[in-house]
Amino acid sequence: MASVAWAVLKVLLLLPTQTWSPVGAGNPPDCDAPLASALPRSSFSSSSELSSSHGPGFSRLNRRDGAGGWTPLVSNKYQWLQIDLGERMEVTAVATQGGYGSSDWVTSYLLMFSDGGRNWKQYRREESIWGFPGNTNADSVVHYRLQPPFEARFLRFLPLAWNPRGRIGMRIEVYGCAYKSEVVYFDGQSALLYRLDKKPLKPIRDVISLKFKAMQSNGILLHREGQHGNHITLELIKGKLVFFLNSGNAKLPSTIAPVTLTLGSLLDDQHWHSVLIELLDTQVNFTVDKHTHHFQAKGDSSYLDLNFEISFGGIPTPGRSRAFTRKSFHGCLENLYYNGVDVTEFARKHKPQILMMGNVSFSCPQPQTVPVTFLSSRSYLALPGNSGEDKVSVTFQFRTWNRAGHLLFGELRRGSGSFVLFLKDGKLKLSLFQPGQSPRNVTAGAGLNDGQWHSVSFSAKWSHMNVVVDDDTAVQPLVAVLIDSGDNYYFGGCLDNSSGSGCKSPLGGFQGCLRLITIGDKAVDPILVQQGALGSFRDLQIDSCGITDRCLPSYCEHGGECSQSWDTFSCDCLGTGYTGETCHSSLYEQSCEAHKHRGNPPGLYYIDADGSGPLGPFLVYCNMTDAAWTVVRHGGPDAVTLRGAPSGHPRSAVSFAYAAGAGQLRAAVNLAERCEQRLALRCGTARRPDSRDGTPLSWWVGRTNETHTYWGGSLPDAQKCTCGLEGNCIDSQYYCNCDAGRNEWTSDTIVLSQKEHLPVTQIVMTDAGRPHSEAAYTLGPLLCHGDKSFWNSASFNTETSYLHFPAFHGELSADVCFFFKTTVSSGVFMENLGITDFIRIELRAPTEVTFSFDVGNGPCEVTVQSPTPFNDNQWHHVRAERNVKGASLQVDQLPQKMQPAPADGHVRLQLNSQLFIGGTATRQRGFLGCIRSLQLNGVALDLEERATVTPGVEPGCAGHCSTYGHLCRNGGRCREKHRGVTCDCAFSAYDGLFCSNEISAYFATGSSMTYHFQEHYTLSGNSSSLVSSLHRDVTLTREMITLSFRTTRTPSLLLYVSFFYEEYLSVILANNGSLQIRYKLDRHQNPDAFTFDFKNMADGQLHQVKINREEAVVMVEVNQSAKKQVILSSGTEFNAVKSLILGKVLEAAGADPDTRRAATSGFTGCLSAVRFGRAAPLKAALRPSGPSRVTVRGHVVPTARCAAGAVSGSPARGLAPRLAGGAGRSGPADEGEPLVNADRRDSAVIGDTGFLRIGRAGFELLASSDLPASASQSVEITGVSHHARPSLIF
Repeated sequence: MASVAWAVLKVLLLLPTQTWSPVGAGNPPDCDAPLASALPRSSFSSSSELSSSHGPGFSRLNRRDGAGGWTPLVSNKYQWLQIDLGERMEVTAVATQGGYGSSDWVTSYLLMFSDGGRNWKQYRREESIWGFPGNTNADSVVHYRLQPPFEARFLRFLPLAWNPRGRIGMRIEVYGCAYKSEVVYFDGQSALLYRLDKKPLKPIRDVISLKFKAMQSNGILLHREGQHGNHITLELIKGKLVFFLNSGNAKLPSTIAPVTLTLGSLLDDQHWHSVLIELLDTQVNFTVDKHTHHFQAKGDSSYLDLNFEISFGGIPTPGRSRAFTRKSFHGCLENLYYNGVDVTEFARKHKPQILMMGNVSFSCPQPQTVPVTFLSSRSYLALPGNSGEDKVSVTFQFRTWNRAGHLLFGELRRGSGSFVLFLKDGKLKLSLFQPGQSPRNVTAGAGLNDGQWHSVSFSAKWSHMNVVVDDDTAVQPLVAVLIDSGDNYYFGGCLDNSSGSGCKSPLGGFQGCLRLITIGDKAVDPILVQQGALGSFRDLQIDSCGITDRCLPSYCEHGGECSQSWDTFSCDCLGTGYTGETCHSSLYEQSCEAHKHRGNPPGLYYIDADGSGPLGPFLVYCNMTDAAWTVVRHGGPDAVTLRGAPSGHPRSAVSFAYAAGAGQLRAAVNLAERCEQRLALRCGTARRPDSRDGTPLSWWVGRTNETHTYWGGSLPDAQKCTCGLEGNCIDSQYYCNCDAGRNEWTSDTIVLSQKEHLPVTQIVMTDAGRPHSEAAYTLGPLLCHGDKSFWNSASFNTETSYLHFPAFHGELSADVCFFFKTTVSSGVFMENLGITDFIRIELRAPTEVTFSFDVGNGPCEVTVQSPTPFNDNQWHHVRAERNVKGASLQVDQLPQKMQPAPADGHVRLQLNSQLFIGGTATRQRGFLGCIRSLQLNGVALDLEERATVTPGVEPGCAGHCSTYGHLCRNGGRCREKHRGVTCDCAFSAYDGLFCSNEISAYFATGSSMTYHFQEHYTLSGNSSSLVSSLHRDVTLTREMITLSFRTTRTPSLLLYVSFFYEEYLSVILANNGSLQIRYKLDRHQNPDAFTFDFKNMADGQLHQVKINREEAVVMVEVNQSAKKQVILSSGTEFNAVKSLILGKVLEAAGADPDTRRAATSGFTGCLSAVRFGRAAPLKAALRPSGPSRVTVRGHVVPTARCAAGAVSGSPARGLAPRLAGGAGRSGPADEGEPLVNADRRDSAVIGDTGFLRIGRAGFELLASSDLPASASQSVEITGVSHHARPSLIF
């Protein structure tokens, strides 16, 4: 008969009117038999029926008898249809229809199940989906497979919505098979001891499986221990299952705290929960229901060296394992197996291996308590009070996640007052209001919003009132007055027309579960309330506690702390390094390259190499020199000294740990374009140790724990130090200086650059039998530069072109970030489809970017609108994120737009097609433009690689200066590169990465610096055409002058420009510290003199001056704020510029008296950022890049910054720390943060004595090791070194 039913079922399931769900397909057909069709009518019951022909007995699937289905008397959400399967069965699927030939059908419903017809539990299809979609007409069958299946005797269907033009109407079927159950019951004071066979060989694998139903929230389920403290224990603690594991030590008594694995929550709900424990060597797998914790134990598997007995339900032997809670388990265990042995069957048959202690039985009693769920803040339960009595007495138990809520309200008779009991900040508070008196308040308990059951007892009589919460009692004395209990008590909220004091609480009604309610001395039966025979209610679920732990599993990522209320959860991301609703998005850039393109200076930064991936951020030093170098220091010794030892004995084995973990280092190295690590080696009478037979006696270990014997070069087999690669070793027979074995100290620099092997985690060196040899080495930090993903881009040239990748897997959290630039008005950036789900990001209009998706709740859109168009051919950054809490979209720095997810909706994004980039599956609405640095959940997609083999798409994209050109400051020019941009500082008075490094010098008294524009040529009427041409070239009708200074001396000459025709320009500080400027543009006229009384500028503070002349109009700006414009009368142009002088001027013939006095005094203090047109004299002296044009006289010393240094005494130097053995090296030479204001004894002085012409060679008077690492004038942003260009002059 069953086979016939199954054949009929298969035919029905193939009917075209049927709707199939994707949930849980794949249950074996031998557990899909119809269970309800053969049941008698008495097995069906309901909350009510419209008529005898609409009764529940007519609700079997496809039946037409009676009225053709069940219909309740009233169609509301409190109706239900129930099936009694006769015994516990495994249920694998359900199916529904509407009433035959009617307009009555249910469009959505809840499914509940129970063992004994009480304490119902809701079945959830997904993590947050309670309801099942129902029917769209009366006769089609909607079938759902259940994954996972469940075991139950009773099932209830609760309609949530129905055809608005009809009534509730249902026909149903349930599918499954018989379920085998062996049950043992423990009363909280009993235990079962199972003695194992004492076999000579212990099993290499222990497997324990069981199901349990707990009547209380605490108790030991199983325990097994050994002789030396090693033990395993499974214990229920506050509704959570904790597995204690202590491997102990066979030689020492165990004093080590056990490892604890915690799973599950709310497991004291008096429903069945499954447990599986697998112990395999040092691997532990711990599973509770659907959640598994994998754990790798340290050391050996000595925890398996346990006694030959295991106890269930408690620890029966006194005096052992005192560290554990001694409370025994109260509840039932089902299908208890240990390594395949049915322990329950052994106990039931009284096998000799089983010892039972206390009251152990083999049937599981059904719970008799009836919980009530308050579903919303508007829920209430109105119950009659003990009217007429001279006291108020109420007891109940509750559990909730909410910190606040109105629990109980009641009015006293004859207008004598009212009372309200409520939660606030997790504490229970009672307020009594009496006419003519101030409210009396009592507070008890704390942390009552922990989801646990808490007992409450409240009473008020005559002269006192008291509240007891669990074991906490609070008493409040009262003025002696008659307490006359009222007619009604309101649990939760109140009736809409209630006006009593305290009933309309701003806290809102209670959301949670109540049970064991008593009023006076009478227990309340909620079933009578459900049947309408007692009190009234709104929005309750009776005979079920619908509490759920929204933090299990926790959707908070990266260690975010989950907290919850009844309706939702939140994540505390503080201290995680991540942000967002679920702590998904990293706060940090992915690399130093990204930090650089935000304009960040060198310094310590956190980077997150995998973005929103599982690896956390870590601290590095970003050295912004010719490239953005990532510096990861190790915690090993600064230097290791080696001395001779007997042959073959280890001389040194040193390990090096890093601030980042192995996974973080791997991600950073893989992301970089190049990595290296330097080993500086000094040796005396020693060779690099290799044995006589060629066997290496030294090696190093990389990040993958592999041993490497090569020492330097890019090829692992090179066996050469740097001198060997460059061909300049001290002995040409060897490839390393230390191999020469000379009786003198020599040195080698070894560069390890095979990045897949880096960083070095250990160096081992042994001796080759030279007892008097000696050596020392220093391992530098890991150095990496570049970011392979940052400039990875593709250009889409046709609307039908696209790139495709495998489907995007971001079921619960998905983030997409990329750059784009375009000139078109619309186009799809990316699209990925599923059966019904999808995700899409597109430029919908010139000023709109839209992120749309569907996870089963209907399409959702988030749009960012911009006041300016996005199709401006500049790079724009897009970041879209979708998680279980909602979706967000941000473009550039525009305000982020967010869309919350619907409550209790679908949460999983299920995609199965290819991911399309730059287009769609339909080849419509394709994107024209460039996409760059595309990352999905922190994983970069290689657009360039895919573009090389895709028609209509080209790898790379030009035009970066339009976006990043603003990073080049102070007159620096942005130069386009294939993979990035570079700032050309040739015409800037600054240098460095973004032409932002101030070039400063301290001028001692009497010192000067002269910048020569050209040699002297006599210009006359019969001059050659060449001379005339030269004259024309140096005629100036406009110039820009900038300088910054600090001084306390007056008068001072800040700048003096001389010309061959007795013209000049001077910028001076007068005796009173005011700024004065003299322009003499015609030797036949007096100079134009202007005084700018902004303030006394000889105050020792840094001041900036900017002078801009356009013919006869001069604009002067001081300190970027004060401005003044003047008009010249002496002319409109300079002729034949000769030189620019800073400091003391020896010859100022023809100058006005004030200028001559200032020229004689010169300048004492700090000058920086001096620029006259394209000429930068300080830069030409301190950063020479071409023929010498600078003459220095006296004491002029470079300084770090005028703003940071003193104006007298020794100048401050800004020095970056150097890598050992790498002095004078640009690029990654810096391994740490700069040492600001550090004096150095080897500071060089330019022109300390005599008269010195400074060229490239002359500047070597400065120690090369002391040059700032940012000395180059032109720095490529992508980190590829670029030679400095010579300064261009007039």
